[in-house]
Amino acid sequence: MEKTIGVTGAPQLPTQRGEQLLDTAVRYAEERHWDVFPGAWLEHDGRTPRCSCRAHDCAAPGAHPTAPGWAGEATGSASAVRRLWSNRPRASILLPTGRTFEALEVPETAGCLALARMERMELPPGPVLRTPDRRMLFLVLPGASAKVPALIRGLGWVPAALDLLCRGEGEYIAAPPTRVGAHGVVQWARRPTAANRWLPDAEELISPLGYACAREAVAARAR
Repeated sequence: MEKTIGVTGAPQLPTQRGEQLLDTAVRYAEERHWDVFPGAWLEHDGRTPRCSCRAHDCAAPGAHPTAPGWAGEATGSASAVRRLWSNRPRASILLPTGRTFEALEVPETAGCLALARMERMELPPGPVLRTPDRRMLFLVLPGASAKVPALIRGLGWVPAALDLLCRGEGEYIAAPPTRVGAHGVVQWARRPTAANRWLPDAEELISPLGYACAREAVAARAR
């Protein structure tokens, strides 16, 4: 049986317990060779979960770095991961971008349309994340941020007109099963498997993603 990482649907979502977070963080490091680092977490001291940073206006409760030097803390060593989470068992799982992968971020509706087009084109995507705020992130090879604007223009679109972002060097993403505030849990829309271990280049995915984002932009203007 093929070994996979993460979760795919709401009925399978685990609660955010320390052991599950630690085990998953270790698997990301061991099986995918991804750097990981612990972030903030949620504290349930009332009806509404609060971020461990205690900021009332926290933009990403339970899913952000806890110190300015987070990039230096990120590690792909399983033993180091165990040590980090032993001190912060409820910490969220954060992945730095611009190292082993970057992430192309689009609205969820555009992401679903792009996945359908990729299937028809027999174009396999890499792992794809779905966030509680209805965004999707497609993992691609590093270097995407430098080339995506030119690729979009080459397809006849204006980059600023499309809701297509690239998370590259110096940025990070939250990984399943991290819970973000009261909104829900980060999930895999396409989970990491042996079949998608080799990530696609941004050039391979930009056409279906650009088309889907252009459709979304037209629909937004019509609304």
